[in-house]
Amino acid sequence: MRIDKETMEFSLEKEDKNSKARAGIIKTDHGEIETPIFMPVGTAGTVKAVHQTELKSDIEAQIILGNTYHLYLRPGLDIIESAGGLHKFNHWDGPILTDSGGYQVYSLADRRKITEEGVKFSSHIDGSKQFFTPENVMDIQRSIGADIIMAFDECTPYPCEYNYAKNSMEMTHRWLKRCCDRFDNTSPKYDYSQTLFPIVQGSTYKDLRIQSAEVISSFEREGNAIGGLSVGEPAEEMYEMCEIVCDILPKDKPRYLMGVGTPANILENIALGVDMFDCVMPTRNARNGMLFTKNGIINMRNKKWEKDFSFIEENGESFVDTYYTKAYLRHLLISKEILGAQIASLHNLAFYLWLVKEARLKILSGEFSSWKDAMVKQINTRL
Repeated sequence: MRIDKETMEFSLEKEDKNSKARAGIIKTDHGEIETPIFMPVGTAGTVKAVHQTELKSDIEAQIILGNTYHLYLRPGLDIIESAGGLHKFNHWDGPILTDSGGYQVYSLADRRKITEEGVKFSSHIDGSKQFFTPENVMDIQRSIGADIIMAFDECTPYPCEYNYAKNSMEMTHRWLKRCCDRFDNTSPKYDYSQTLFPIVQGSTYKDLRIQSAEVISSFEREGNAIGGLSVGEPAEEMYEMCEIVCDILPKDKPRYLMGVGTPANILENIALGVDMFDCVMPTRNARNGMLFTKNGIINMRNKKWEKDFSFIEENGESFVDTYYTKAYLRHLLISKEILGAQIASLHNLAFYLWLVKEARLKILSGEFSSWKDAMVKQINTRL
């Protein structure tokens, strides 16, 4: 029997007539989230190079991410619990989602061992031996205190042999049952509710994705996620798998595509029925000098911008209140000044949030499909 009553709600406002795109609202105890939405990644309790006040006022982020693996290792649960949970620790009063650490375990191929019971791994910080199980990952995320927490799963690599993908998916389903049992028999540590999302797996095999989506749906949780994509497979395979899964997952619950992706990836997957996205790309690429704009992609380290005193966006537009020129931003990045990473990160995140907000407006106005087709071509251009 469920001990804590779920309060997360999802309501569909409109569906696009010419695609499967939809606009909705997710209600959590820490506020509403208008979908489709992009969630800035704050792996260690911070979105790199961006202050929380900027996330709210400049970027207008509605929800951010934290990561179970990283927060568990540092600063550790004792400190987070003593602070009153991650919201109070990092002073973010909006919704938070935590990844279960499954992807990080996937990336630790040379220092982890996966068994039916869970995953043994060595900390990347000090080499200490650690053990994650579906049960203690639920406990850890209770302690961190995110509004939306993810089931523990195995993220398979690409390419992946069919039998490995099948066995891994089936184990992920068994782990999900253990996650749900633990979650349903424990209560939140803080004064708000939490929601558990299962994760669809199955690599790029159509039959496995169908099976996984059906199993995941049968658990009847408040939302569902799609994992194991954007790990090296061609974009067309990602879209094919996503479309298959979205056609099966319940329409009345939010769908979250994990770790995706480029601006074009996001628009194409919105058209397939995805509601929620996250990716480190806008901040990671920003620190390396790559900016995303309405008119295409800019490599700010390119010498062609050295004497370009125009703003990042044409016509003096800016998604955030920076209004620095390309020449000045290039100077900062080449000089490895911290301000360069800050400005670039602010811009890219603001662009991503603008993009999904604009997609939402186009869905509501009935113009999404034609707008999306034109925008994908535009934003993929290399400037």
